[in-house]
Amino acid sequence: MTRAAPRRTPGSDDVNFGLLALVVAVGFAGPLLAARDSWHVPVVVGELAAGIVIGVSGLRLVDPSSDDFTLLADIGFGLTMVVVGSQIPIRDTSLRGSIGRGILGALAVGVAAAVLGVGIAALFSSGHAALYAVLLASSSAALVLPMLRSVGLSRGSLGQLVAQIAVADIACIVALPLVVAPARAGGAALAVAVIAIAAAILAVVLVRLQRTGARRRLHMYSERRRFALELRLSLLVLFAFAAIAQFAGLSIMIAGFAVGLVLSAGTEPHRLARQLFGMTEGFFGPLFFVWLGASIDLRALGAHPAMIVLGVVLGVAAVAAHLVSRAAGLPLGQGVASAGQLGVPVAAVTLGIRTGALLPGEDGAILLGALVSVGFATLAVATLARRQKAAGAPTARDLRP
Repeated sequence: MTRAAPRRTPGSDDVNFGLLALVVAVGFAGPLLAARDSWHVPVVVGELAAGIVIGVSGLRLVDPSSDDFTLLADIGFGLTMVVVGSQIPIRDTSLRGSIGRGILGALAVGVAAAVLGVGIAALFSSGHAALYAVLLASSSAALVLPMLRSVGLSRGSLGQLVAQIAVADIACIVALPLVVAPARAGGAALAVAVIAIAAAILAVVLVRLQRTGARRRLHMYSERRRFALELRLSLLVLFAFAAIAQFAGLSIMIAGFAVGLVLSAGTEPHRLARQLFGMTEGFFGPLFFVWLGASIDLRALGAHPAMIVLGVVLGVAAVAAHLVSRAAGLPLGQGVASAGQLGVPVAAVTLGIRTGALLPGEDGAILLGALVSVGFATLAVATLARRQKAAGAPTARDLRP
């Protein structure tokens, strides 16, 4: 006679189907807010807002500290960073002539961000000058490039802008975990080096397999037999890199970003891209952003009004720092567009929550600053599109990173 398995009762450490249904349901706030093209509202804004409503700042319907919920959110964070990394146009040959100016522009922005970061940290007595510098210097390829595509801006006039965003994305994502938890910088730097070397080797192997036709044969075989081998291998690499990062006390963001760069370098097949998109944007990505919103305590932000001012200052300072790229030849409008940031601030808040490195209310301030920068970037992209249309220049709806 077999004994029936004991029924688990939902508790603070359990994720049940009711909670998952709630998270998926409120996640629809993202597509609803982003439904109108002219608003250019990123989907994640609605998902974060929904998480805030049901989390510790609002109705407290979910417990973001639950181990199961946190694990699912970590997977979503890793997959989100895979998508971010895959947006970096590593193999775009049309950008090669713009890489030099893009690097100069990113360096100029970095210097300005460092100066502003020191000043802001001193003004608010936070001691987080290095963190603010990384935040201010960052751009978001996953945010800005789709905005550029959505309004059909031509590739020819945007080479330096795309190159600068790519350089800033890579540099800031690598630097972020080192400045959030400087006490772990040694082990974190070693883990980053190990992951970077492994990713470079994988990229070389991937390109080699593609040139010999072996990758295409594997792709056709997997598609014919419906094995999804490429997706399985991608997840294997992601979780292996994540294990290295976890062992070193590093964020999974580096693991996901490295996998995304490998896929970008190897020109991921459309089928794999669709599979990753379905997994990430359909479930794990929204779950992560709802979890992140649920983890943010806006009551602490309200209890510390100075943090609201900090958020606005961070957003405006990010735009000011990116205007310095005019010295490298980037037009002012494109400089404002490049200030749009979301991935690095979200990662900073996630790491800050994990390590307890942020001040009360500082997580909300960082996200507020990101939203301010997104607002400026949205206006800049719309202005660029209107100018191009007025000039009669050809558009490129198929602009791809």
